[in-house]
Amino acid sequence: MDAAMTTREPLDAGRFFAPDDRSVAVMLQAQARKFGAKPLVQAGETSWSFAEAPELAARSAGRLRAAGVGQGDRVALICENRPEFIEIFLGAAWLGAILVPINTASRGLQLRHILENSGARLMVIEAALLGALEHVDLATLPLETIWVIDSTTGAKAPPIARPLPALGEAVPAASVRPSDTLAILYTSGTTGPSKGVCCPHAQFFWWGVNTAHLLGVSGDDILCTTLPLFHTNALNTFFQALITGATAIFESRFSASAFFTTLAARRSTVTYLLGAMVPILLSREAEPAEQQHRTRIALAPGVPGHFHADFTRRTGIALLDGYGSTETNFVIGSPIAKCKPGTMGRLFEGFSARVVDDEDNEVPDGTPGELILRADAPFAFATGYFGTPEKTVEAWRNLWFHSGDRVIREPDGYYKFVDRLKDAIRRRGENVSSFEVEQVLLSHPEIATAAAYPVRSELAEDEVMAAIVRQPGSALDEVSIIRFCEMRMPYFAVPRFLEFVDVLPATENGKIQKYKLRERGITGQTWDREAAGITVKRR
Repeated sequence: MDAAMTTREPLDAGRFFAPDDRSVAVMLQAQARKFGAKPLVQAGETSWSFAEAPELAARSAGRLRAAGVGQGDRVALICENRPEFIEIFLGAAWLGAILVPINTASRGLQLRHILENSGARLMVIEAALLGALEHVDLATLPLETIWVIDSTTGAKAPPIARPLPALGEAVPAASVRPSDTLAILYTSGTTGPSKGVCCPHAQFFWWGVNTAHLLGVSGDDILCTTLPLFHTNALNTFFQALITGATAIFESRFSASAFFTTLAARRSTVTYLLGAMVPILLSREAEPAEQQHRTRIALAPGVPGHFHADFTRRTGIALLDGYGSTETNFVIGSPIAKCKPGTMGRLFEGFSARVVDDEDNEVPDGTPGELILRADAPFAFATGYFGTPEKTVEAWRNLWFHSGDRVIREPDGYYKFVDRLKDAIRRRGENVSSFEVEQVLLSHPEIATAAAYPVRSELAEDEVMAAIVRQPGSALDEVSIIRFCEMRMPYFAVPRFLEFVDVLPATENGKIQKYKLRERGITGQTWDREAAGITVKRR
């Protein structure tokens, strides 16, 4: 291994912040003194400078404290990329509370589990998203108060709801350590409910440092993302800006038709894409706007290698692949000059990686195995899963984080992604829990049993397929199932493919053999809702 790969303090991170100073409030105050009136963050048309950010955080923290929120309390947030997200995020960090950002598409069983598991006493939600609570019995949850953004829209709200209060009186920053939890991010379960990943302040510091280094971000850059702030990727964008002095701009959502004109309007120099977004953009007719911008590079994990050259030729934007997860950090990646399309890059300094068999024995280069990881710096990884110590022990067994991803390490040190060992589905940049899809299906009175699993799509990613055994005598049809699902799960989790079967393949003890279903994939009897013209509403 290269000498650089064994550096204990990678990238001379101390030149940014000493280990004790890697909490949000400390970094906000230090960068306010350093960068002053320079813009730090923008959401919609609202922006704050580095100098204004600490005051915003202090007043947002004052609003939370006036509502009885204290250090360590969890604050749930269901909100698009808008100014209120930034306010609540910074206020919770300043106060030492823990943000629980929830996917705006969460519904039903998944949303109830997140609210129950996190123990959030306060929720902040957009009025337009109140429908997400329709199938959640709030009376059985720890939730005490709901603050509604845009409460004047007339949307029906629960009895415990009230309009989002104005920012409060500024309060001093709490004494927060870099090891303290900043956010709990729920990532889809594999054989059970979603798990809450406890992400400390220092983990996001390292996300910002490592990603900014690989992208070549400096204080002159404008970082523009259309990805949602309730995921690690966009939160990482904020920390890249905070640490380097760049500006982070958060757009409301991804639009293929407006993507390049948005980059031009924001004078973006760096942007962010996920696997399926690149083929979607390339599937459109070429247009002048693809070249009429200042963007030089995009962080684009999971984009198949054969798309890289064509995308860069058409748009002038280089694509940087890499590997990281909510539990880890940017652990594998190479500067753009050393990228090899089709691979994720090399192990980044400050981390250790092994490719292992089922018993954690390292396998030779060129042999597929599970990727397991460690960090050299304290708290560069998540600290575990909230409220489920047994899942933490399982994932971090033998003191290595087990990613559940199967990779190959090539002799030159580059890593290639093969597939997922986990029983999870990756669709449109979202993790879909097959368990949660199955629980919704099984709640239908006319479904005897069901199995959800991934099949490949034309966009080089997963699509959700379900094999279903109906109750005897049932005439349940596919469209009825889709309509049942769309009210009870995130839109992106609703199966695209359905197939009615008489029996599911199973072991002698009754365990469904998902691998047989995956291997069989789409058959002549499979129903495709897209081919049938059935759309799923984003509720």
